[in-house]
Amino acid sequence: MLEQKLQKHLESLLDRYPALRCIKQEIIDAYFILEECFSCGGKLLIAGNGGSAADAEHIAGELMKRFRKPRPVSAEFAQKLKSLDPVRGTNLAHNLEQSLMAIPLVAHEALTTAYINDVDGLGVFAQQLYGFGRAGDVFLGISTSGNSQNIMSATIVARALGIKVIGLTGAAGGELAAVSDVAVKVPEVETYKVQELHLPVYHCWCLMLEDYFF
Repeated sequence: MLEQKLQKHLESLLDRYPALRCIKQEIIDAYFILEECFSCGGKLLIAGNGGSAADAEHIAGELMKRFRKPRPVSAEFAQKLKSLDPVRGTNLAHNLEQSLMAIPLVAHEALTTAYINDVDGLGVFAQQLYGFGRAGDVFLGISTSGNSQNIMSATIVARALGIKVIGLTGAAGGELAAVSDVAVKVPEVETYKVQELHLPVYHCWCLMLEDYFF
C-alpha cells in the first residue's frame, strides 16, 4: 500500500495521463522495487538505445540531485567539510545535495566504444552491469519494442548477479517483459508515442522516491 504522500503523485500522473490507468499496479510494483533497493543501499543501473538512452541519463539526473525539493547533506557531514576547509567546505556544505545512486550505462563513451570495438557490440550494457552491479541493485531496461538485444543481454547478467529487472516498454512488451521482475508496458506501440508515455512514468517514480527518502 502506498503512503498517502506518495499516492498523490500516482493519482496526479493518472489524472494527467488516463491511458496509464491500465498499468497502475505495475507502476506501483516497480516503485516498490526501487524503494527497497535504495533503502538497502543499492543503486539503479539504467540502459536504453536512442531516445531511451537519453531517458536513461534523464532519470539519473533526477535521482542524483534534487528533483523538486532540497536534499541538504547531514549536519555531521557538513561539519566535516567545514573542518577540512573553512571556505570551500562551507560552500560545499551549502550546495551539495544527497543522491539516490543511479548510473546511466549509456554515458561512458571510452568504455563503451572500446568494448564495442574490441569485443562485442551487443554486450556493451552486459559488461557494465557485470562491472558495476551487485546483488540488491536494480536494472532498469528501457526498450520501446521490448526486443533490444543489448538490453536483453544485460538482463541475463543482472539475473545472474541477483539484480532485479524492471522493464519499461511499449504495449507488446517483447522479450524484456518476459524476463522482468516487473514489466511496465505503456499502452502505445509506435516508438515516439511509447517514449512520450515513458517520461511521465519515470518522473512519477522520481517524485515518489524523493518524497520517501527526503
